[in-house]
Amino acid sequence: QVRLVESGGGLVQPGGSLRLSCTASGRIFNINVMHWYRQAPGKQRELVATITSGGPTHYADSVEGRFTISRDGAKNTVYLQMNSLKPEDTAVYVCSTDLQITEHPTRYRYWGQGTQVTVSS
Repeated sequence: QVRLVESGGGLVQPGGSLRLSCTASGRIFNINVMHWYRQAPGKQRELVATITSGGPTHYADSVEGRFTISRDGAKNTVYLQMNSLKPEDTAVYVCSTDLQITEHPTRYRYWGQGTQVTVSS
């Protein structure tokens, strides 16, 4: 069993910052890609940021320049540093990963349960 656990969400004022973390545990051979998604009420799930095992990153246009994704391979952990937060950033943020559980090249997708981020004055 592979599990993803997110933390770091909460209530923050507009313009403030939060850092989310997501740690994968269980039978893991290699984590290929890690993602952060978010979903707000009445809206579709949005891919916020992605980081590959080699380091390249991608961001949604809505967060470019404000959010930074990073990873600690030794700890199987991905972070999302969120700065200059806006009310429209309010959502449940969910971690997801594509990984191998053995040396066999088959990759599996796993999802965390999410952490709530609320940006409000």
